[in-house]
This record gives sequence, C-alpha cells and structure tokens, in this order.
Amino acid sequence: MNRHRHRGSAEGVSQFWKSKLVLGAATFLLGCFVSTTFLLGFVLSVQHPPPPKGIMDQHFIVNEPPLPLPEAPVVNENSSSNNPLDGLRILIAIAAYDFSQLPHFEEVLDAYQDLCVTGASKVDLVIHATVAYPVTLIDLLNSRLLPVCQDVFSITIVLKSPSLRLHLVDCHRPMFYEKIDDYDLFIYTEDDIRVTPRTVAAYVSETNKIKELKHDQASNFNIGIVRYEYNYPSNVVIDDKTRHATQNVTRVYWEHGQYPVFPKAVDAVPDDTLSPAYIHMRNHHQGMFLATSDLLKAWKEKPGCEFDKVRDRPGLKNRPSQPAEGTQRVWMSSQMLYGGRHCNVQQVIPVESFGTLTVLHLPNKNYRRVGHFRNRTFSDGTESFDKAGFSSLLTAMRLHLETRKKFTQQPRSPYNGIRMVDDVNRGRSPLLERRMGEYQAYVDRGGILTEEDMMKIDLVEPR
Repeated sequence: MNRHRHRGSAEGVSQFWKSKLVLGAATFLLGCFVSTTFLLGFVLSVQHPPPPKGIMDQHFIVNEPPLPLPEAPVVNENSSSNNPLDGLRILIAIAAYDFSQLPHFEEVLDAYQDLCVTGASKVDLVIHATVAYPVTLIDLLNSRLLPVCQDVFSITIVLKSPSLRLHLVDCHRPMFYEKIDDYDLFIYTEDDIRVTPRTVAAYVSETNKIKELKHDQASNFNIGIVRYEYNYPSNVVIDDKTRHATQNVTRVYWEHGQYPVFPKAVDAVPDDTLSPAYIHMRNHHQGMFLATSDLLKAWKEKPGCEFDKVRDRPGLKNRPSQPAEGTQRVWMSSQMLYGGRHCNVQQVIPVESFGTLTVLHLPNKNYRRVGHFRNRTFSDGTESFDKAGFSSLLTAMRLHLETRKKFTQQPRSPYNGIRMVDDVNRGRSPLLERRMGEYQAYVDRGGILTEEDMMKIDLVEPR
C-alpha cells in the first residue's frame, strides 16, 4: 500500500516537472521569435528608411490600378488602310542559273511568298533558269505553297539557253517593260538575297515620301538597298561545344568598309530637300533593285538612260572584254541605274529607318575575303566533298517522297502549282526534253508523282 502511494506520488512529481519544462521551452521559443522579428525590422529600417512624408502617397501606392492600354492608332479617314502593300500588284524576277545556290534560293522563295499574306493582291515570281527542274523538286516546292495564296502568289520557271551564261541577268528587263501596265511594283534580284515584306513595304513608303518631297523630280531618285552578312569566325565549326564563338557575331556591311565611314563609305545625298534625312552608299552595288511602274516609265524616257534597252556592261578602253564598272550582273542590278555616266539616278536611303532597307546575303561568305587574297584552289570543279556521316540525316526531299508514298496524293484540279516554261531556242539537250515531258505529264495528272518520278531526285544529271 505504502509502496503504491510512493510510486503515485513520484509519478505526479515527474509529470509536474515535465509540464514545467514544456511550458518553459515554448516561452523561450516565443521570446526568440519576438526578438528576431524586432531585430530584423530594425535592420531593415536602417538599410531602407521610409520615404519622406508625401512621397508614399505619390509614388509608392500599393494596389494602384493597372496602367491603361495604349489607344488604337488613328487611321486616316481618307485612306482605307495604312499598309503600303494593300492591293499592290508585284512582279518579281530572279536569275537562278542552276542549282548551286538552291539552299539559299529556297529561303528566297519562302520570303517572297510571305507577301501574299501581308496585303498584296497579286505576286507573280518568275525564275529565269538554264536547267529544267525535275518534277520531284517542283512537287516539293508546291507543298510549300499556301492554299490561301493560290489566287495571289504564283511561281513560273522560264528556261533559257545555257549559252546565255552571265547574260541570264538581262532577261528581266524586257519582261518588266512588256508587263509595265499589269503591275505596280517590280523587283529584280539575284537568287541568294532574302527580301522580306518589311523591306518591300519600307521601299513603297519611302518612295511615296520622295514623290511628295520632289514632285516632278522624283524619278531622279530611287530608294536603295544595302546587303549584309554575319561575321562568323572562319576557323571555327559551330556546334554545341563552340556556340560561344558566336556571342560577338554581328551583321557586317562588307561592301562598304571604307574609312572614315563618312564620307568614304556613306555620304549625305547632294540635295538640299533630302539632306540630311537621306544618305547614299558610295558603293551602290545592291545585287537587286525595286522600282514602281511610274519610275520604270520615267527611266525609259530619261536622257542618257534608256533603262528598257538591254546592253553590255562598259569595258576597258584598251581591253573591252574586261569590265570597267563591274560585271554584267553588277551592271544590270545597280551600275546602269545609279552610275553617273549612265542613268544617273540618285540612290537614297532614309537615315531614321536605314535598317528596314537592309537585306541578308544568304551565302554569308563574301565578308571572308575582304582584305585577303582570294583563294582559288577549289575553283575548277574537280574537288570532292566528304559526305561521311550525312547519310543518316533526313532530307526534306526524302521526307516529302515518303509522305507521298504513305498517303494518297490529292490532285490539283485544275493544276495551280509552279509552272515551268520552255523558252530555250538553242543548245537543247536530251535532259531538257525528258524533264519537260515529265513535267507536262505531271501537270496533266494534276500534280501527281509516279513511282518512276520518285526515283529521279538528282538535280544535276548528265546532259
């Protein structure tokens, strides 16, 4: 009995002290929390003192209402749209001799097709080529045409004799003047220059401004284009391990590296009305040009110009076979128009929107030879290229043809895809005859490839 009483008494004492210990620990932790909160508030108040009286109400209001959205731009009531491309009819001519520039040319075609969804009502693109396209390539390119653009955008391949050589660049000029009343804007370009709708819109807008500023003298000026490349390091192969090498890569205007920049590379336009808002490049080679129908008509009649007449580039006095002012392509794209001894049209580029009139030269190779001797070791066509490891890469053509085999081909009825026109009057070859026959059969089937067609994927075949 006594033993049990002592045991109960000891257990009560033990529970009493346990309760005291728990209560003490809780009190201690609460005290630590309060002290820490006080000290933290004191430190923050020292480091970030409250703003002076009055500022809180002005600049530090909590839960203030969100800023209002910008108001919609005011549209001129006299104009149905501010988009300079709306309703525009555009004819584009591209000189693409063979398939050596095809990787770049595919990007060029995609960029021009974008015009059909940016307001233009008609965009016809004509490719002047010397090699017939296989139907597999035409079918692949057809698959990239937007269905919603079929009534707006078209591509026509016009085949010319290979004997034209560098004079293939002349073919656009008579075509432009033959179609002078059918289009509002004309674009001639080489096959490796990427031109976006932004550039075309900028050209049209700035041309309208020049017309407002110069009135009857506007045809003496034309909005210019400047080409750029990216200065990738020439001794580095860019992959995941070397991508840091591109952190300082930037656009470069490799054709205009004269110093001091003003006035040796760029100069103010020698016209009081346009200077200093407009400048021009001292080297006015562009590789392309844009012109409205009104400008083309004016240049045809301009004394000393006769822009509609195709002629050879000037040669050296004692060696006429050597160019005095650039090759035939330089002559047809730029020098005839801007040269002081020829059409003498002043190139003008707006200072404030200079960047909208710059275009990417897709090969990205010319900057490498600036200031260096050009290495011609691999210029005779006999070199071979290592294709080891490339066979596993899925090409666009392989995927395209596998898709054609897997799914039932849908005919275009009537056929509304890319056209190829035989305009070769000499130097005809069996390859030309065969490919034109295959193309006509492809069209007659509504753009359907046969199994035999799908076996012929090589662009370059023996003539």
